[in-house]
Amino acid sequence: MPILILSLIGILIAVWMMSGTVPTILYYGMDYIEPHYFAVSALYVTIVVSMFTGSSFTTVSTVGVAFMGIAVTTGISPTLAAGAVICGACFGDKMSPLSDTTNFAPAVAGISLFTHIGNMIYTTVPALVVTTVFFLLAPTSNALDLSSINLIKAALHDGFHIHWLTLMSPLVVIACSVKRMPILPTLIVGIVTGLIVTAFVQQQTAVDVWFSVMQSGYKSTVANETVASIVNRGGLQSMMWSVSLILIALSLGGLLQHCGVIEAFFRKVMQPLKRNSSVVVMTGASSIAVNGMTGEQYLSILLPGQMFKEEYTRRNIPAKTLSRTLEDCGTLVNPLIPWGVSGAFFASTLGVPVIEYAPYATFLWLSPLFTFAYAWIPRLQRNSLGRKI
Repeated sequence: MPILILSLIGILIAVWMMSGTVPTILYYGMDYIEPHYFAVSALYVTIVVSMFTGSSFTTVSTVGVAFMGIAVTTGISPTLAAGAVICGACFGDKMSPLSDTTNFAPAVAGISLFTHIGNMIYTTVPALVVTTVFFLLAPTSNALDLSSINLIKAALHDGFHIHWLTLMSPLVVIACSVKRMPILPTLIVGIVTGLIVTAFVQQQTAVDVWFSVMQSGYKSTVANETVASIVNRGGLQSMMWSVSLILIALSLGGLLQHCGVIEAFFRKVMQPLKRNSSVVVMTGASSIAVNGMTGEQYLSILLPGQMFKEEYTRRNIPAKTLSRTLEDCGTLVNPLIPWGVSGAFFASTLGVPVIEYAPYATFLWLSPLFTFAYAWIPRLQRNSLGRKI
């Protein structure tokens, strides 16, 4: 499934370039985005979209790509922009009742969905507040002057038909996600809609050109190098490196699980645990370890959840603490791992390596830290452990 999703998103991005969708967003976005507040704007716009769609992948591949284009054209640091987009997309994904992982974690722990979401507020909101302050204070690099922006807008206008109809495809994708249509049909609908827009708005009806773009990515004839560097991307081939990385990670993860290495690891780490707080911390650490070993966020929720669930019951630790810990350390850590499914996808889609955007993705590593703080700090333990230990 992740491989099919990555492949279709690569095709979708190329089609959106060809149809003029991203160029149109760039053209108008440069008029309304204030560079100093760019990162915060990207953070909260992606939060809203991700909350409605329940998918960080859909959010990053739609509005995320557009924000990256605006960042490049206005001289804002791409790593800062990527960090803001990923933080917002992951926050919305984590807190949305439509998200698959948000439904999966409480199911593993044996609690209701909205009990899980309500309990996540204790770690998620503080992490978001700190992240917001960080992006308000973070330097945005040197924004381009007005003449440079006008040159870029002129190049976009010369290379594409800028029209509101080009926004039809991303709106359809978001609508399908809100309606809970599965991700694969949603992406296919987005691609087909984008091709229709290409034919009617950009007047490009050559089917052989369509297939070439979907396979190898969009190649613009725009002379402006800045614009060309933004729109010349996408295609099935652009995702092959990420696909190969995910195949290797999933193969290794399956091998480790089949050989009993992961189960033996859990049994070993659970033996010396004396305090309830140590159990919570070890749950999070185990989830992070599984993420590192397998690169798969679902396994990082499922395996520690299955192994620690009985221990939580035996020690009377609330099950909602288990589900929150799995979500904080499973879902959010995966984008920080270069060979993780989310990490590989975000890096390929946004064009920024994991190691470069990770320092700016503050929300992703603050949430696990708050989870550990609730387990270790005496005044906060009542929330995680049900009573002071």
